[in-house]
Amino acid sequence: MYSALLSILSDTDEDVGSSVHDSELGSLHCSGLQGRFGESDRPHHKTLLPGETYELSLGIVHPDDEAVFQALVNALVLEGESIKLSHGSLTVERFESENASPEELLEQASEYDDPTIEITFETPTCIEESGEVTTMFPHRWAVFNSLQGKWNKSCPEDLELDLSRKDVEAHVIEKPDPGQHDGYCLDTHSVLVNRVKNDDGENRNLFSQGFTGTCAYEFKDASESVENAVTALALFGEYSGIGSAVARGCGDVEVEIDS
Repeated sequence: MYSALLSILSDTDEDVGSSVHDSELGSLHCSGLQGRFGESDRPHHKTLLPGETYELSLGIVHPDDEAVFQALVNALVLEGESIKLSHGSLTVERFESENASPEELLEQASEYDDPTIEITFETPTCIEESGEVTTMFPHRWAVFNSLQGKWNKSCPEDLELDLSRKDVEAHVIEKPDPGQHDGYCLDTHSVLVNRVKNDDGENRNLFSQGFTGTCAYEFKDASESVENAVTALALFGEYSGIGSAVARGCGDVEVEIDS
């Protein structure tokens, strides 16, 4: 999906397409198609079913997010272009949008008093903490440090956050599977995130490891500034995704916050 969307962006506005492709931020977060699939004879592939409706969530955290958004809207909604895949195409039947600035997310976060943050990791979330090694558990620092990095690369300098590892580990508690639906309920995955050519010109699959499931985060003796920053980052996660390969379907999350 990412390649197809990038092609649409480049055809609509070459400069915008290039800026998204060249960004180190992962400025286009794509959930991947959600729906019912058929089997495929190709490893690591699924087959789209004719007549089936699929949902796709996109988040834009690009410095010029308005230009990226407008290019996608112009192509897919106003001009009615289809999303061309390797063996077929998809037509957009319904389109919904919402937006929030960093200022608005911080203001929204400040309205909560001692909140509980529940994050459902809908697609495999692959957080690189040391080199190319990924974590297999939604540890509080891994999750919110990943979000803080994305936030600080996309927001105005005066709104950058400075949460320390000590602050997060001392005042935030993670509780996997807060509803205790099936006991300790996190699944781990190894997912294909890219293909590259090796020195012999052969295609090589690149995999990342990650997790899905639900985890709640609560505060203990946290200052107001820590609470607000962590809460704002959680809200931001629905736009940015969490971890690496967010443009290729990883790290899609749903966030609920209760005071």
